Amino acid sequence: MALWFHDAVYELQGGENEARSAAWVREELLKAGVALGTAATVHDLVLVTRHTAAPRTRDERVLVDIDLAILGASEPRFVEYERQIREEYAQVPERLFRLKRQEILQSFLDRSKIYSTPSLHQQLEARARTNLTHAVAANAA
Repeated sequence: MALWFHDAVYELQGGENEARSAAWVREELLKAGVALGTAATVHDLVLVTRHTAAPRTRDERVLVDIDLAILGASEPRFVEYERQIREEYAQVPERLFRLKRQEILQSFLDRSKIYSTPSLHQQLEARARTNLTHAVAANAA
């Protein structure tokens, strides 16, 4: 449910998308009769997709790795993804977009590990670092 709801609220101008998505899923789960503890766990998992701290639990690691899998996509798919992100933020002036995008991508490169599950780390880490390095350089140009 956390994966399903993590981008349920997605407003480009909104800075509280994850918090609003987390509140929504908790509310819906409680209405559906799900136990309070389970609803709270799903709520907290959605908040982990803010990527402000390293995932700690197994569920957090799996969720975050799935959310970040696109960073380790093939080069053509990653380039397409970056183009899609730019289209999504078309209203943002080019210089500002590049600066902010560079900061976001660099924050992932600065991690000691992008992926914390062994299988995705092994499969995607090197490709993600290559993709991110190229994208950071492109946004700096």
